[in-house]
Amino acid sequence: MKIIQVENQVEGGKVALELLKEKLAQGAKTLGLATGSSPEEFYKQIVESDLDFSEMTSVNLDEYVGLAEDDPQSYHRFMHENLFNHVNMRRDRIFFPNGMAADAAREAEDYEARIAAAGGIDMQLLGIGRNAHIGFNEPDDAFARTTHKVALKESTIEANARFFSSAAEVPREAMSMGIGTIFRARHIVLLASGAEKAEAVRDAVEGTITPRVPASILQLHPCVTLIVDHAAGALLSGKSEP
Repeated sequence: MKIIQVENQVEGGKVALELLKEKLAQGAKTLGLATGSSPEEFYKQIVESDLDFSEMTSVNLDEYVGLAEDDPQSYHRFMHENLFNHVNMRRDRIFFPNGMAADAAREAEDYEARIAAAGGIDMQLLGIGRNAHIGFNEPDDAFARTTHKVALKESTIEANARFFSSAAEVPREAMSMGIGTIFRARHIVLLASGAEKAEAVRDAVEGTITPRVPASILQLHPCVTLIVDHAAGALLSGKSEP
């Protein structure tokens, strides 16, 4: 795992953009994308760049169950407002797990098939939750292998309540790529900032590999880049690339 410490999210976004440029130059075609505050600066950097996305495919990590695409808090809406409306990616190459699907199990199978049809994920972007979840893979007794419907932990609901009028409005379930789905990505880039993420980052990078710390599985992946600001990386004991 390559760890890069940065001053702030702006610098982190710039570092992530350079990694993306490298991957595109190497022939990357499929991006796994994330929502939330962690990647916002990265998306701003992309929008301000001159990168060509006309031949790219995107597959998003997750989506709330029960929110329509045009809901102000849906991840579909977030991604279009922050990225897709501003780049030349074809709309028929933008995919999300469908949180409104009547048959969640069938939707999960179909989403895995979409990822496979795209040739797999070349670069997967991740944030990390305070309980070390990645995607919406919450702490559990086992690592989820594939896309699935998940019940959100109270800590996740509380953390996401800032995006809603109240915690009561936060959906209790989501569709998420599984840990196995994420792990099959050829390169994983995880962005983390803020002191509230420091324990999760430490446990993910230096702790025991356990489904109780979902992000800890990344220790076994052959190509992971962790971009953290000083606050998020404050508890790491190992050396980081300046």
